[in-house]
Amino acid sequence: MGFFWTIVVLVIALGISWRYLGSYMAAVFEGRVHFLAWAERPVYKALGTDPEQEQTWKRYAGSLVIFSAVSILITYVILRVQGHLFLNPQHQVSVGPALSWNTAASFVTNTNWQNYGGESTMSYFSQMGALTVQQFVSPAVGIAVAIALVRGFSRRKSATIGNFWVDITRCMLYILLPAAFLAGIIFVGQGAVQTLAGTVTVHDSLNGVTQTIPRGPVGFMEAIKQLGTNGGGFMNVNSAHPFENPTGFTNWLSIFLLLVIPFALTYTFGKMVGSIRHGAALLAAMVIIFGVWVGFSSYAEHQGNPAVAVAGIHQTTGNTEGKEVRFGDTSSALFGVSSTNTSTGSADASYDSFTPIGGFGLLTGMMLGEVTPGGTGSGLYTILIYAVIAVFIGGLMIGRTPEYLGKKIQAKEVKLAGLGALVMPMIVLILTAIAVSIHAGRAGPLNAGPHGFTEILYGLTSQGNNNGSAFGGLTGNTTFYNVVGGIDMLIGRFAIMIPALALAGSLAAKGVVPESLGTFRTDNGMFVGLVIGVIIIIGGLTFFPAISLGPIVEQLSHGKFF
Repeated sequence: MGFFWTIVVLVIALGISWRYLGSYMAAVFEGRVHFLAWAERPVYKALGTDPEQEQTWKRYAGSLVIFSAVSILITYVILRVQGHLFLNPQHQVSVGPALSWNTAASFVTNTNWQNYGGESTMSYFSQMGALTVQQFVSPAVGIAVAIALVRGFSRRKSATIGNFWVDITRCMLYILLPAAFLAGIIFVGQGAVQTLAGTVTVHDSLNGVTQTIPRGPVGFMEAIKQLGTNGGGFMNVNSAHPFENPTGFTNWLSIFLLLVIPFALTYTFGKMVGSIRHGAALLAAMVIIFGVWVGFSSYAEHQGNPAVAVAGIHQTTGNTEGKEVRFGDTSSALFGVSSTNTSTGSADASYDSFTPIGGFGLLTGMMLGEVTPGGTGSGLYTILIYAVIAVFIGGLMIGRTPEYLGKKIQAKEVKLAGLGALVMPMIVLILTAIAVSIHAGRAGPLNAGPHGFTEILYGLTSQGNNNGSAFGGLTGNTTFYNVVGGIDMLIGRFAIMIPALALAGSLAAKGVVPESLGTFRTDNGMFVGLVIGVIIIIGGLTFFPAISLGPIVEQLSHGKFF
């Protein structure tokens, strides 16, 4: 289908899902869905937790940190010894310590940054028993934190915000597993490979060449890769590979899957706090920014590449270098913006081959905090952090009481929200400065000049935002980038999650202030505009100098901005 109809069908499907999936997720986390109670009980028994016993925000955060640390350890150990384990038909060797550290941190933080070629580095057991397991667990953790923050707004004078173990169990059993299973059936039905039979050797009798084609359990990993906004693919070229993404329909389905839960969670938020209008206001802020980014990025990719134009070559089909002819330039741009405005990071094209402004769209989508709509859970709790800041600023500007859903926004809440909003830019810019200042960092990019700087900035921004996409020109499988990237991913994940949970605890303990004439409204167009302004201003003030040294100067060096 054409680009216009791709957008129309996508909007309709997401609109329906926003209403019904959002309502269903609210029912799941409010305990009104019980059809898999028989599967829940043994999980709680094994964990030694009482599903009726809730936790304070500190215990909730403690459970999250312990669970994530154990997950990193298990994933690391599996990768280190994979050469001695079963389900390894291609006889891959065990993974080195620096790469194992980076990969374990990557998948546990929902980043799925890959400093390796999946089909040539990982065994089937590692792909299924370590990486795919984390592709279910890590989005469940993100959604759990978002739901805990929602409870902070919805509860009155409560010391607890839920039970971490119950939240992630219900998320996986009732949402991620069934949805990923259905999507996996569709991917395999469309031609995605799903086998444990190992490689296949093909002999071309016309030229006498023999080729070994890797295969594996690809199709079902592809489903949760997109649904959980993970992004890590079985194959090195990710969703550009026909074994992962065989048809135009699977390409559209991939875009739908990576957007559906982040958008629908705004309805879940509205349902749980008793005001759908508030959820719609957050949705509107997400959609407006997302639409603008899709618009200018698709337009940029539909033009010729300025570097090719400088060489005197006239282009009539858009920037097709590095793109699959199955998908074309505009659909690839839509996929890229959808992937980088969520925390997915999957790719059906080479992002390093985008035009400077097309790459600018991908990079800045991450720099805005990935809240448009963001990742599974992370998008919602991050935009709520921005909403708290917007409420405080709005109240100061017009002299009205800073309240959000009846909860007074005071110094403690603003400090926690400020920390959550600024920790990502701080770690990304500090690590980028280190990378461009030492030889080990400068040795990574393939290109020199502004594009090489963009490759470094993009890589560390992607990891700090738990996105996982890359400008392919950066050589990341070095000790420096493996170690620094792992630190980047962990801080980018947990240094936002923990303030979000502390904010949830602070809000849950507050009572509700009755609405009055002095209350600043947070469910109308003015508030939507204020939230958008806060997101753009924070992103712009922190990242514009770095962006100016990368894609902007690269584009201007060719004589025009568009």
